[in-house]
Amino acid sequence: MSKLAKTILVVEDDTLIAMAIEAIASDAGAESIDTCTTTSEALVALKNKDYDAVVLDVHLSDSDDGWEVAELLQNLGPAAPKIVFSTGSPDSIPEDIARFGTVLAKPYQEKDLVAALQLPVGGLLRRFARPA
Repeated sequence: MSKLAKTILVVEDDTLIAMAIEAIASDAGAESIDTCTTTSEALVALKNKDYDAVVLDVHLSDSDDGWEVAELLQNLGPAAPKIVFSTGSPDSIPEDIARFGTVLAKPYQEKDLVAALQLPVGGLLRRFARPA
């Protein structure tokens, strides 16, 4: 299994969910975790720092298609961070965008987030179902 991403950007407009993601990633060994609540904040953060992974809510307060960030990241080529889509509506992500990363359907289990943050960039697309 690959190592956990060390630098992570969390793009999430729900404060409680963002705090939970940060705590899970930190407990799992992430060294640096930044949080943004909007697409525009995320774009600024990505210009200012290199990240190993981005946990991306696809329905943000300033944009209902957070995959704009995913498309930008794919333009970085081999240097692109891994993407973990975090969404309550996984079927709303266009398939050509979903293939850029791992899709986690909210609510998901901590172990699924940690596993997604351990996948190598360009790893197999994995979809995690909601817990029973």
